Amino acid sequence: MTPEHNLELSIVMPCLNEAETIGACIEKALRYLTQHNISGEVIVSDNGSTDGSIAIAEKLGARVVHAPEKGYGSALMYGIEAAYGKYVIMGDSDDSYDFSSLNPFIEKLREGYDLVVGNRFKGGISKGAMPFLHKYLGNPVLSFIGKLFFHSSINDFHCGLRGFRQDLVSLLNLRTTGMEFASEMIVKASLFRLRVCEVPTTLSVAGRSRPPHLRTWQDGWRHLRFLLIYSPRWLFLYPGILLILSGIISGALIINGPVHLFNIYFDTNTMLYSGAAAIIGFQLMVFGIFTRRYAIQAGLMPDKKAVSFIEKWLTLERGIIAGVFVTLTGIGGSAYSLYLWDQVDFGTLEYSSILRVVIPSVVFIILGIQTIFSSFFLSVLTLNRKR
Repeated sequence: MTPEHNLELSIVMPCLNEAETIGACIEKALRYLTQHNISGEVIVSDNGSTDGSIAIAEKLGARVVHAPEKGYGSALMYGIEAAYGKYVIMGDSDDSYDFSSLNPFIEKLREGYDLVVGNRFKGGISKGAMPFLHKYLGNPVLSFIGKLFFHSSINDFHCGLRGFRQDLVSLLNLRTTGMEFASEMIVKASLFRLRVCEVPTTLSVAGRSRPPHLRTWQDGWRHLRFLLIYSPRWLFLYPGILLILSGIISGALIINGPVHLFNIYFDTNTMLYSGAAAIIGFQLMVFGIFTRRYAIQAGLMPDKKAVSFIEKWLTLERGIIAGVFVTLTGIGGSAYSLYLWDQVDFGTLEYSSILRVVIPSVVFIILGIQTIFSSFFLSVLTLNRKR
């Protein structure tokens, strides 16, 4: 690396037709570097601008790179990877963030933090700077889900002003190309146990006259979808456990006869739904295990001792043995139901009584077969790791 490339800070701004505001952002960022005697650069990562933004950026002394793929995340990743600084501070180029007040970020980075995220709710949001739905529903709800799912300390998951080590993109293998890039950075930093903190920052009304690129419902759903996909526990495991327990408990209460509760009569129809809940719950739990194993092998999530221990215990052979035992239990129950049918010369049965045998038997057969083939599939997923 040449001396001119050995910089402390790169300030990266994604840009898509921001001619009205890009100049003010660059001037503030350059002035900050000069006033605080920081060796740094300003990078504008163009995402296909056609309004003269790039000419303005180049004239003011920013280094312009052109992201080949469309999307907020793509523009940021390309700009970050092209940065020469030890640290990177990224921020939108619509003049809503103050690039002349970056000291809280650089100070935390110098202390050794890997990721420093701004908190607009602590620093102050100007009137009209954030839409009502974003301020009181979208950001708080998605940030709460992110904190719950990933044990993160960040309270403003979607603040666009943040600082981090330049190698963070490659270190965390960041991949999302859209607005959910901001969530992915925090989620993976939390999963990989990096040092993360937040500092107050302000949000001003954007200086441009055109509508923002952010689409409230579509981008909100993309953020929520990302949070769910990256948390197999909350998407699959916990709902699966809840369904299995509810199925087993409700089925067990009815197995010996109908139950009256609050003047409601629960019988074999309820038992059928209880069996379905147990089957679906088991499938969800298996999906959770599969998803976690795939994510670990793909480098999307870190390996954990608990996961490794479970996988070592859940061998193919043990899975087959357990599956065969459960299946045989179901077959035994089916044989008993045939015996009961034979007692009436294969004639009409009292369905309320016989279904208390048939329904659990069918559920056991399904769960047993699923266990056998799920064990084979999990073994396939772990082949690469064993090799």
